[in-house]
Amino acid sequence: MRDVAIIGAGMIPFGRRDEDTLLEMLSYASLKALDDAGMGDKKVDAVYVGNMGAGILQHQSSIASSLVDRLSLLPAAADVVENGPASGGSALKNGFLAVASGYYDYVLVVGGEKMREVTGWRATDFVATMTHPEVEYPYGITLPGMAGMFTQLYMEKWGVTREHLLAVTLKNQEMGALNPYAHVEMTLSRDGIFDSPDAVVNNPYAASPLHLYDLCPVSDGAAAVILCPLDVAKKRGKACVQIVGFGQATDTHTLQEREDPTDLKAVTLASQQALEMAKLKPSDISVAELHDAFTILEIAESEHVGFFKKGEGGKAAAAGKTRLGGQIPINVSGGLKARGHPVGGTGVAQVVDIVFQLRHELPENRQVKDAKTGLTINFGGFGNNVTCFVLKRIEP
Repeated sequence: MRDVAIIGAGMIPFGRRDEDTLLEMLSYASLKALDDAGMGDKKVDAVYVGNMGAGILQHQSSIASSLVDRLSLLPAAADVVENGPASGGSALKNGFLAVASGYYDYVLVVGGEKMREVTGWRATDFVATMTHPEVEYPYGITLPGMAGMFTQLYMEKWGVTREHLLAVTLKNQEMGALNPYAHVEMTLSRDGIFDSPDAVVNNPYAASPLHLYDLCPVSDGAAAVILCPLDVAKKRGKACVQIVGFGQATDTHTLQEREDPTDLKAVTLASQQALEMAKLKPSDISVAELHDAFTILEIAESEHVGFFKKGEGGKAAAAGKTRLGGQIPINVSGGLKARGHPVGGTGVAQVVDIVFQLRHELPENRQVKDAKTGLTINFGGFGNNVTCFVLKRIEP
């Protein structure tokens, strides 16, 4: 297989984008990536679009075909990849393999979603369609509901406390406030929001024991990357980012069928595959973007990837080990918690954020010093289909 590099990365601000259609958002992010790659008159060979909900939310299908036409990329091959919240990661995997195989030389991977044009209840129901169609969805289970149950079990088994969850919330909101692409731009004060007499009003329960600010927002947004062979990227004469490892694994669809519902086996397996392919250990990673749709997931994933031992992830967050300048900075972008979570776009956005870090082009208050390697976890379903990527800075 050929080595594969990312030579272009682009993202648009996440949030409520009433003025844009889904295709416009995908187009804007794609054009940013194409411009960043300096493609000029070069045409991409293929386009992979990560998206979960266009057919349901926009009543629109074949969005990859529409996108290549809109961008004048004809006759590029075009496919939509759907894997729930891991759609972006799966689209990137397909693009990576297409270039690595030697079949295509230039590939555009873009992920995005427009979720804010429906009510919050409808968006919650839309995301819940990924649950089991016979034993979960008909009985009203939602992803926040699953996360609440998972959190309670994790607290009981591994000693996670409310203080640990709060540390993740405060850290990610603080970093999101510094990120011009983030949906949630406000910081949260321990004394102001969480400890005041009106704390129940400001931060009510969403799915006990999770509170409102333990959940990511419902977002519109898109992100894109351009892939090509590493030897082509090196000829550009500047630092680039190589995809040195990837992994993907699945687990049982329903939580109750798992031997231990607190064991995110797919996260462990996907990260092991990616790290083994990259010939790296968890301790070799400079910066990580973990799928924190709920604060508990950042803690649990940090343990399942191997950054910390089981039961130590929450303590590490509370001790500042996952902050910028800490042992392993996690979600310096603000994560899903603050950057936002347009489900089909999240996996690509995570990689874009790592690319920015590894190219050392962020302001000092967001840049991980001398970052050389990065890792992403894109969490599909409730851990039943997970992708992981390991990226590395390649010096010119």
